[in-house]
Amino acid sequence: MNVRRLVTLGLTCLWATQSLSQGFAGLGTEAEGFAIPEKGTSFDFPRDHGPHPDYRIEWWYVTANLKGPDDTDYGIQWTLFRTALEPQEREGWDSPQLWMGHAAVTTPDAHFVAERLARGGIGQAGVTVEPFSAWIDEWNMSGDTLMAVDLSAQGEDFGYQLTLSSDTDFVPQGRNGYSVKSAEGQASYYYSQPFYTVSGTLDLPDGPVEVTGQAWLDREWSSQPLSDSQTGWDWFSLHFDSGDKMMGFVLRDSVNADYTSATWIAADGTPTPLPNGALSAAALERTRVAGREVPTTWRVTLPERGVDVTLSALNTQSWMDTRFPYWEGPVMFDGSHTGRGYLEMTGYD
Repeated sequence: MNVRRLVTLGLTCLWATQSLSQGFAGLGTEAEGFAIPEKGTSFDFPRDHGPHPDYRIEWWYVTANLKGPDDTDYGIQWTLFRTALEPQEREGWDSPQLWMGHAAVTTPDAHFVAERLARGGIGQAGVTVEPFSAWIDEWNMSGDTLMAVDLSAQGEDFGYQLTLSSDTDFVPQGRNGYSVKSAEGQASYYYSQPFYTVSGTLDLPDGPVEVTGQAWLDREWSSQPLSDSQTGWDWFSLHFDSGDKMMGFVLRDSVNADYTSATWIAADGTPTPLPNGALSAAALERTRVAGREVPTTWRVTLPERGVDVTLSALNTQSWMDTRFPYWEGPVMFDGSHTGRGYLEMTGYD
């Protein structure tokens, strides 16, 4: 067994241990010793584009809705996760930082997925700020700044090389970036860049496809973002044809009422946060996916903005068969508004 397989096996065991903790994927685990998000803290860019090792959990999350030359719809995902086993930072193999990467391409007929694991401190994965670079093995998101980056990933049956750029400021989610996740007050720091334009190439089994479209980056970090009774979430990022955007999520709870949050983002980038209860999301149709019933058609309403739309999955079988399995894929919607977006659903066991 080579060194890389040994490292991967060890990391798999460590991630599996994390998954046994409270809440979905351990996100409800007590954060003893780690920093906790505080109200009133302002983002400091570009520093906050980089890692925050005093917090337990963090991610750099990109989704994109794309079209090929023949008007076929595609979607991609690129995610780098960081989690810390303990709050004391150390160098080399003693680093407590674990890294995990997910990449996917979705077509109307197929869903391709790859996953990478890495140990911090040895250069296999990480994030630097100036110039910006986030990487795990050969997967990379990099550019002079996070406003304009090249994005790449490869799997056994797919790959992509994309260029993302925006001239609109990053958008804080929640109250100035303080995103509350439960009635008990668990929270994260959370901002987005939902205004990227995209161009590039998908490498698929039938050959390369030139694509263009729009992408959405989510940046989030915390130490205990969920309560221990929250079992998963349904998260929506919507690009309206009007140029406006909307982020919304429902955190499902096995004990208490579900918790919702939403942000209306005007076409000029101005965010309006909406409180718990403003967003409603109801599953209309379920599909058998990877041996479980998963909602793949939704009615989403935000009455304050006149939103009442029906979302349908581009490919109902967009299952991420990774260490923490979940559903993630592009959606189209119509009704009071039209457009495209992304749907992520976790905790459907």
